Amino acid sequence: MAREDLIQLDGTVVEVLTDGNFRVNTDTGQSLLARLAGKLRKFRIRVILGDRVTVGVSPYDPTRGLILHRHREDDGSGFGPPRRKR
Repeated sequence: MAREDLIQLDGTVVEVLTDGNFRVNTDTGQSLLARLAGKLRKFRIRVILGDRVTVGVSPYDPTRGLILHRHREDDGSGFGPPRRKR
């Protein structure tokens, strides 16, 4: 299945499991098992407990998903991680 066919849901990581698997509670109230997408593993993006993520879910098996994006936490103080100029 192509990545464009996935249903994208936002959620929060509630449990970190072995082998790059995570338990994610979505904003719609579902709990699903999700694993990291290839680009997140390739660039070593760390996903930890409590992170907001976007999960791609297949319409055929809504209990499993793929973490596509980790949302950046910004508290507005200006003391977050430095941003790279483009």
